Amino acid sequence: MSQIDQTIDRQTLEARAVNTIRALAIDGTQAAGSGHPGMPMGSAAMAYVLWTRFLKHNPQNPQWHNRDRYVQSAGHGSMLIYSLLHLSGYDLPMAELQGYRRWGSKTPGHPEYGLTPGIEITTGPLGQGISSAVGMALAEAHLSANYNRPGHDIVDHYSYVIASDGDLMEGVSGEASSLAGHLGLGKLIVLYDDNKISIDGKTDITFSEDVLKRYEAYGWHTQRVEDGNDLTAIEAAITTAKNETAKPSIIAVRTIIGYGAPNQGSSAVHGAPLGEEKAALAKENLGALWPAFTVPEDVLAHYRQALKDGEAAEQDWRLRFERYKESFPELAAQYERVMAGEIPGELAKALPVFEVGKSTATRNSSQQIINALAAELPQLLGGSADLAESNKTTIKGVPFINHHDYAGRNIHFGVREHGMAAVANGLSLHGGLRPYVATFLIFSDYLRPSLRLAALMHQPVIYVFTHDSIGLGGDGPTHQPIEQLMALRAIPNVTVIRPADANESAGAWLAALEHKSGPTVLALSRQNLPHLDVAASNVKKGAYVLADSPGTPEVILIGTGSEVHVCLAAKQLLAEEGIAARVISMPSFELFDAQGEDYREAILPASVRARVAVEAGASLSWQKYVGLDGGLITLDRFGASADGAELMEKFGFTAQNVVETAKKLLA
Repeated sequence: MSQIDQTIDRQTLEARAVNTIRALAIDGTQAAGSGHPGMPMGSAAMAYVLWTRFLKHNPQNPQWHNRDRYVQSAGHGSMLIYSLLHLSGYDLPMAELQGYRRWGSKTPGHPEYGLTPGIEITTGPLGQGISSAVGMALAEAHLSANYNRPGHDIVDHYSYVIASDGDLMEGVSGEASSLAGHLGLGKLIVLYDDNKISIDGKTDITFSEDVLKRYEAYGWHTQRVEDGNDLTAIEAAITTAKNETAKPSIIAVRTIIGYGAPNQGSSAVHGAPLGEEKAALAKENLGALWPAFTVPEDVLAHYRQALKDGEAAEQDWRLRFERYKESFPELAAQYERVMAGEIPGELAKALPVFEVGKSTATRNSSQQIINALAAELPQLLGGSADLAESNKTTIKGVPFINHHDYAGRNIHFGVREHGMAAVANGLSLHGGLRPYVATFLIFSDYLRPSLRLAALMHQPVIYVFTHDSIGLGGDGPTHQPIEQLMALRAIPNVTVIRPADANESAGAWLAALEHKSGPTVLALSRQNLPHLDVAASNVKKGAYVLADSPGTPEVILIGTGSEVHVCLAAKQLLAEEGIAARVISMPSFELFDAQGEDYREAILPASVRARVAVEAGASLSWQKYVGLDGGLITLDRFGASADGAELMEKFGFTAQNVVETAKKLLA
């Protein structure tokens, strides 16, 4: 066979391989009766080039440390990644594609991390994928700076993204992309599916900016491919992007949504199956005349080369890692520990103990704790949304990461709360790191979608939210959280901890680090709080008896955070009147609810119906603990601008008010 004939045969095979992706997208959405065929059909060619010519991965070991990360930020086009995973040889049989969007399948409507082999991140909420990919690229840069040595590049991979117009419209992607450009993350490459169509029609009804100029202004390397089906041009653009090591890259690829369908290029193919007639015509136009949910043998063999290539790539890396271990045994052992997510068993011994009789704002004690833990945990890193001096999150004596040096463990995120949280998800998903991020509790609203995804993906990101109540004072109601604690508690798989003092703060940090299957929120005070004579380990149980009276109490006072001290003062006043009160510190609803029934009954005996909950936040959900007969000293209105102590008094968070409320319940 001549060179020309071989080239023609290769081109024919590749065209069939690309159209196989399109055919599977048609089949999946038709069978499900719902879904988004347009994006997979339009972007099939660039995805094919990326997966067959560049992506370093091993389908037989999706967790190989040094694999390239592929993030499909346009999660609605999930049949694209499901097709690629099946074709490449991941453990995703055709039966799963046939069960697309159905109960119990591994092919949900939007990709879900932890459910489907090879899915690096849950996407669907637009902008999240590309933003978390910034975190993945930052993780690679940080770990390579700390663990690579001359001649031993054990951390060396790319983060690739396919993003849509919608992804780049979302504000979170702008925040994260700006940070990526500032940090010069050269191993982040984004393929922009520039099809100029969104759900409501052509993007120019709302989106007329020059995206590449915007990204150039962010500090990115930019390119354009005019024909989204030109495999050679796409390959050349990715090669050029890889050669640009000092900047992240974005490649705008002009695609046609729903390519091959009779109504291609329109919003009609975005979010609904083509329909039987149009599906048949599309397959005919594409030359994909094989039966639904089948793959031609030559095409499958072509894709399955990924199995051999991936196995060889991982084996080569393992050999290189063995040589690395011989040269740097201690560093290699540390690398293996952090990549395994190991936490030292004796970590509690590293926690500072705070002297009774003194007082500290829990944000300040948190900083002492962070620095004590950082000495034991090389994987601990984080930062604040331009509030490091207020959130107290800096690891002292350690540099901040910058575009010249990624080895530091402090991160300046800038005023980018949402992007910060999305980046933290990427840092966590990458592996080898335990990220924490910080802002004021009130501004948790700005990052809530990313925090929710952390919960959905079971990622143990730690959120340090300071200025936790009206007690912050004069900044006023714009900065004083009211509903935020309860709103965060309402998110499934989020653990919220509001410590009452420095020693509880130590326990809160330990609980957060030991919890590996979901995010933890630490709500910390701006104002000083007296140190309590309590063990940090009490926090793990969520609630415990802080102060009691002989025998069965007549009334139970339940507080969180700074209000625990109000309850303690009220107990003393009640005792002077001959009323026996028990004070419960309840730093975490979630941790308490996870305890056995016997423990919960011992803390909150059903026989004691007179209960008062005291928390400077919304009342919603407190009834679960105080019952129908209980009393609430909470806050269901916005705060005011005044001294924090005065606000606490004006809004009723005083020992005397607790006493009066308790006596009414006992009357």
